[in-house]
Amino acid sequence: MSSIADNLANVLTSIEQASCDSQRTANSVQLLAVSKTKPVDDINAAYLAGQRQFGENYVQELASKAKALSEFDIIWHFIGPIQSNKTRLIAEYADWVHSIDREKTAKRLNEQRAVNITPLQVCLQVNISGEPSKSGVTVEQLDSLAAFVDACPHLVLRGIMCIPEKGNSEPSFVKMQSLFKQLQQKYPTIDTLSMGMSGDMATAIACGSTMVRVGTAIFGRRD
Repeated sequence: MSSIADNLANVLTSIEQASCDSQRTANSVQLLAVSKTKPVDDINAAYLAGQRQFGENYVQELASKAKALSEFDIIWHFIGPIQSNKTRLIAEYADWVHSIDREKTAKRLNEQRAVNITPLQVCLQVNISGEPSKSGVTVEQLDSLAAFVDACPHLVLRGIMCIPEKGNSEPSFVKMQSLFKQLQQKYPTIDTLSMGMSGDMATAIACGSTMVRVGTAIFGRRD
């Protein structure tokens, strides 16, 4: 069985190749290692292999791992659905959050973020495929939510995120790239287009992704 370090190296090579194929520099795409449901030892192995950014989907798990690995210079990203009663833990333990899709959530995170730490870095989740089962702000509501987040003193608007329609990701990625460019014209802090996972990473990079979220290819399948 391949080690986590070997898997990580292979994913980074794939990012470099996809970037080259799209005439982009490899360092224009960041790797977010999705460590949800994986033990602290696995995160430690990836950290020792050089990975610094990790994504978690469950709030309690994020808090537990952040406390257990507090001596490491890990950048924690919360990428799962946000329940209103869990925002305090996100505000306390996350460095980034990718899944804001309501003003109410942004308001709570802004109010609960401690003033003595750096502002929370924020991506807005867009339901780009319009699927009823998916979280995310609609394309029509995106401008309003972006303006609200940009006005929050303890949040920094960094970009947008999506989970595309399964098996048909390219049209969603193309739309996201267009939205990303439009928002960049309005907000100088926007630099992050969070899209692409283990199965569609190369397509996402071809469509301008600046951060891919990869779990299975690094840590193996989840039980």
